[in-house]
Amino acid sequence: MPRSIWNGTIAFGMVRVPVKLYSAIESKSVSFRERNLTDGAAIEHRRFCEHEGVEVPYAEIAKGFEIRPGEFVVLSKEEIAAADGPGARLIEVEHFVSRAEIDPVHYERTYHLGPGKDGEDAYRLLHTAMRRSDRVAIGRFVFHNRARLVAIRPLEEVLAMHAMRFADEVVTPDALEIAAPARKPTAREREMAQALIGQLDAAFEPERHHDTYREAVMELIRQKAAGEELQLEEVEAPAQAPDDLLAVLQASLDAGAPKGARGRSATPAKRRARAREPGGTPATGRPR
Repeated sequence: MPRSIWNGTIAFGMVRVPVKLYSAIESKSVSFRERNLTDGAAIEHRRFCEHEGVEVPYAEIAKGFEIRPGEFVVLSKEEIAAADGPGARLIEVEHFVSRAEIDPVHYERTYHLGPGKDGEDAYRLLHTAMRRSDRVAIGRFVFHNRARLVAIRPLEEVLAMHAMRFADEVVTPDALEIAAPARKPTAREREMAQALIGQLDAAFEPERHHDTYREAVMELIRQKAAGEELQLEEVEAPAQAPDDLLAVLQASLDAGAPKGARGRSATPAKRRARAREPGGTPATGRPR
């Protein structure tokens, strides 16, 4: 069973809701350890003092901020922790917003919130009220010496909390050096592109998608461990823009939807009927 990684309190108005924080993400990335290519020995990374030329114990290392070239202000762990202030164990809700108003670019990482000690009643009250009002709580808290903007919403029978990026951390499209299009799509191109989108339209089913890169890496490891000769494929060059968009669109439409893609029915009634089938997906995209 996952263990909580933080205990604190959600505060909205005068209400206090004790909660426990759990990670909602479990990394499945392939983990490598550095080895010497010649003899296979393990590689160590050590912390050395540039001035004295000796290894420095972790307990004697502080963090420094460069205020001018070569000049640093050094802060101890205790001094940095003091910046958390009295709200170090508090998730302060500032307001409630519509979920549709939040652009996904602001989301960074997802956590689960469970009720803390003696907090079951207040937790269930907040969960029920948010579900019925279809609102997301926006607040902030400090975690791992970093202030975070957060969005809290009902997710099935628990509360989910998304750590978010502040506005000044998001690079806006107008900051990019992207040339203006030389021409607008023709009516025929728009019509065919929309037809292709409709052909590929399907309900989102997360379990359908899996990490093929990780699977390929693990297969290479298996082959090499078994003494098999690896067949390394050449990396393909980036695809070039098509000279004839209409021809490519028509070829895509003629090829049909890829295997596994399930187009949506044209009417809500048909979508509801499909949702009632075994393994069907609910007709609504609204989270419970």
